[in-house]
Amino acid sequence: MVKVLTLDGKSSENIELSEVFAQEINYGLMKRAYESEVSSEFQLKYTNPLAGMRKSTELTKRRRSYKTVYGRGYTRTPKKVLSHIGTSFSYVGASAPNTVGGRQAHPPVSTKNIYKKMNKKESRLAIRMGIAASSNKELVSKFHRVVDLELPIVVENKINEIAKTKEAEKVLSVLGMAQELTRLRERKIRAGKGKLRGRKYKRKLSLVVVTTDKNKLSMSLPNLNIIVKKPDELTVSDVTNGGRPGRMIVWTKDAILSMK
Repeated sequence: MVKVLTLDGKSSENIELSEVFAQEINYGLMKRAYESEVSSEFQLKYTNPLAGMRKSTELTKRRRSYKTVYGRGYTRTPKKVLSHIGTSFSYVGASAPNTVGGRQAHPPVSTKNIYKKMNKKESRLAIRMGIAASSNKELVSKFHRVVDLELPIVVENKINEIAKTKEAEKVLSVLGMAQELTRLRERKIRAGKGKLRGRKYKRKLSLVVVTTDKNKLSMSLPNLNIIVKKPDELTVSDVTNGGRPGRMIVWTKDAILSMK
């Protein structure tokens, strides 16, 4: 059983939790599911097979043949003709990896497999495990401030009508998440060149609010570094911290009743 809280922080009723919250946690499976999900967004990188090979480098080591380097003491590196007088040529190295303008020695190839596949049932099971872990205070307290909170946190459906950030912040503070909101506001300047590339600040691990109607909440909560999702939109990234169980989730009454 779990309490359903009003916007004043009082208990209105008790409801039974779904079997999802009793799911046994497998850390290895959750990590694999997260890696599979993240890898699906990777972009394949490879070079043009003709890159560095578009230069004419037809030379020979044979005696008295045209375009020959025979007897000149030149290396066997493929060379491009820069100029010539009769059969006397001026060369420069080309196309070989050890020359200026030549091809790469071991370029990235298009056939490389950079995606980690996973069965759909395993991926869905990992999401169930993440949801179950969100009700474990010991796991959630590793990443969030849940000193005076009872997990899971379930709020009445009236919270869906909040469209103002200040009002949302006030309600969450009344529900006992004032310390968590303070943590969410913290940010630090990133080390390295990321500062020059549009990601100057690093934010804390966000809170997740799951609701069946996110039209108004999606306008107010993101300003507080809070993610708003519907139950059928949850992914492994939403219910874990990089594949590690213990993400803090706030449910609306209808959302938690929709879990099977």
